[in-house]
Amino acid sequence: MKLYLKIWRQPNADTRGSMVDYTLDGVESDMSFLEMLDILNEELISKGEEPVEFDHDCREGICGTCSLMINGQPHGPDSRITVCQLHMRSFNDGDEIVIEPWRAAAFPVIKDLIVDRSAFDRIQQAGGYISVNTSGRPVDANAIPIQKEKADKSFNAATCIGCGACVAACKNASAMLFTSAKVSQFALLPQGRVEAAERVQNMVRQMDLEGFGNCTNTGACEVECPKGISLENIARMNREYLFSSVKG
Repeated sequence: MKLYLKIWRQPNADTRGSMVDYTLDGVESDMSFLEMLDILNEELISKGEEPVEFDHDCREGICGTCSLMINGQPHGPDSRITVCQLHMRSFNDGDEIVIEPWRAAAFPVIKDLIVDRSAFDRIQQAGGYISVNTSGRPVDANAIPIQKEKADKSFNAATCIGCGACVAACKNASAMLFTSAKVSQFALLPQGRVEAAERVQNMVRQMDLEGFGNCTNTGACEVECPKGISLENIARMNREYLFSSVKG
C-alpha cells in the first residue's frame, strides 16, 4: 500500500507544532500501525531527518501507552482496541491518514505525538489504593465472601488501562470515566469501603485540580474506550461523592 500521512510534529512543549506530510510506500496489510510508524522512522533516519516521536511499550493492548488520535478517532477506526492492536488492513491503498496526539489541556504535548499523562498518576495517587497490612501475614482474600455481580463489576472497572482515550474523545476533555473506574474498583468491594468517602473526595478534587472538564453525558468516552469501561461507573462515583459530601 501507498499511504499519505499527515503527522503532528512539535519539537518540544514550548514550541508551536504543525502538521507535516509524509508519503510511505510498501506498507503491508499485516503490519501493525506502530510497525508502519517504525518503517517511516527508519526512512527518516536514513535521510538524516528527525524521527517521529511516539509512545509505546508492551504493544499488546495492556499498558495504554500507544495512544494516538487517528483520523479524528482515539486509537483509530476499530473498536475495543489500542493503537498497537490496530493493523494496516483497516486502511486502503492511497488513504490519507491524519495522526495527532491527545488534545487536552491536562495532557500537554511533550514532543510530536507524546503527551504528558502524569495527571492520571496524580489522580490515582490521591486515593486509588487501600490501606492494608502487607507485613507477610495478609488475610486470605477468599475469607471475605463477595457477591459475584459486584466482583465482576469491580474487575471490569479495574481493566481500565489509563490510556486517556476517554479524555481525547470528550469535547470537554473530561476524565470522569477514568476516575470513576478507579473509584468503582474499590467501592464495590468490602476492602475498599473503609476509605470510600475519603477516596472519592480526594480523587475528584485532584481530577478538578488537573484541569479536566466536566462530563458531557454524551457517552463518547465509553464508545472509544478500548476496554469498554461502562458509564455506570460515572453514576456510581457521583453517588459515592454525594453520599460522602452529606456524610462528611
